[in-house]
Amino acid sequence: MELIGSVKNYDWGKLGQESFVAKLAAANDGQFELDVNKPYAELWMGDHCSGPSLISATGEELGSFIQRDPVGNLGPDACKLSYLFKVLSIRKALSIQVHPDKSEAVKLHAQYPDIYKDPNHKPELAIALTDFQAMCGFRPYGEIYSLLKEWPELEALLGKDKIQKLETGGEEALRELYTSLMHSKPKELETCISQMLAKINAKSDPTSLDQLFQQLHKDFPNDVGLLSIYFLNVLSLKPGQAIYLSANVPHAYLTGDCIECMACSDNVVRAGLTPKFKDVDTLLRLISYEGAAAESKFFQPVQLDPARQAHTRTFIPSVKDFAVAETRVPQGVGEYTISNGANGCILLVCSGRAKLTPVGMDPIGLEFGKIVFVPARTGSELRLVIEESGSEFIVYQAMTNDFIEQ
Repeated sequence: MELIGSVKNYDWGKLGQESFVAKLAAANDGQFELDVNKPYAELWMGDHCSGPSLISATGEELGSFIQRDPVGNLGPDACKLSYLFKVLSIRKALSIQVHPDKSEAVKLHAQYPDIYKDPNHKPELAIALTDFQAMCGFRPYGEIYSLLKEWPELEALLGKDKIQKLETGGEEALRELYTSLMHSKPKELETCISQMLAKINAKSDPTSLDQLFQQLHKDFPNDVGLLSIYFLNVLSLKPGQAIYLSANVPHAYLTGDCIECMACSDNVVRAGLTPKFKDVDTLLRLISYEGAAAESKFFQPVQLDPARQAHTRTFIPSVKDFAVAETRVPQGVGEYTISNGANGCILLVCSGRAKLTPVGMDPIGLEFGKIVFVPARTGSELRLVIEESGSEFIVYQAMTNDFIEQ
């Protein structure tokens, strides 16, 4: 059945028609009214209590529908979706953040239920829809050391001795150094950042890192989080490239549009580049201080059935909660078959037109912005009849991860 997604208007979202989220929402929901001055940040697809999807024909929440027949909708082993499917349109940086693992999520939810809304972990996958920039994981220790040594202002803020330890000290040296950064005194932090900004503004040929510093300072003046660009890998993703963020990996999305899928949770531990609550000590306690090269952060998809599904590639993380398949059917292909997960799936159409023809059911038209929940009882294969539209047919499919061993 067709779904209406839940739109989130967070401040960091792209404005009006510039937002891919807004374009999808306008196509998805006939009642949607676009405001050119309003940020449209996220489109949620799923049954999370903070933004449940609605069944288009009836207005019923998807979670309620699933509960009326959980076996038919999700199979015998589930009663709610294990994942939350999203699209993000990012105008300015999201927070420096990590997501807790399951045991920590239970503790945080019990202690601070108003901040940590559920007791679940939140590993997540981001697939770029447009040119997309993000920070992800700590840089190699030697790389951080070299970047910090270029700035006397950072040496003055953090201490030469602590920076020097990083040359040979690994994780413990980085832990001490990053803790010092995040606990910087406001006045000393402001002095450091203003002096660095003056030097950068005076450059005739600023580097890409300099330009990122300028942009982050414009959006979050004197925020401690902007100095994380010297600690964290800065990745530039092309459409179709992805990153996977397991528990405790530090990250921040910077700009662009992406498909995102995660375990069904909204738990975020923030510590910078945000007007929201910052839980600095919890982040410093949980964060992974492993340093690794930027190239290692790209997450690669696989083709599960090249002979029968030559135009589908699947992103399979190391958790059972979710996987995402990307199908791009080129023009000229008349029919195509995709697999339905054992627990059903959610489809999001991003380009082209097709008809979905489940066995024993009326065809459903698929076009840009259409969101469809496919129950488990529909069967293991979904037949698509591709219609001529002048572009390739692109659909993303969120499902439980049935491709790895428990």
